Formats: sequence, structure tokens, C-alpha cells
Amino acid sequence: MPTIQVQMLLGRSREQKREMAEVFTREMARIAKCGESDVQIIFDEVPKENWAVGGVLNDER
Repeated sequence: MPTIQVQMLLGRSREQKREMAEVFTREMARIAKCGESDVQIIFDEVPKENWAVGGVLNDER
């Protein structure tokens, strides 16, 4: 069972996550030659204050 874990900042809409799930599932199934029902997607949403880039917290950018 392929599992895709997506880490991203908190704030994407349900519709955006739905679209990502559909596209990622379809493409993973095509590339991995498995059924779409075998693909799992995990959305791990992180608050901006818990993610830093270049030494700066995202909520301070």
C-alpha cells in the first residue's frame, strides 16, 4: 500500500486537500501500478509558529 505523507503549513481549505488527494492518488496509482483504493494520503498540517525556514519562524515572516 503506497502511503503519501504531505507536510504543509496550516491553512489549506478542505477543497484544496480534496483536490490534492484526488491528484496524488491517481498519479501514485498510475506510477506504482496499483489500485487507487490502495493509496493512502496523510495530511500533516503544522501551525506557522512551529515551522521555520532559514532560521525564521513562518509566523514572523
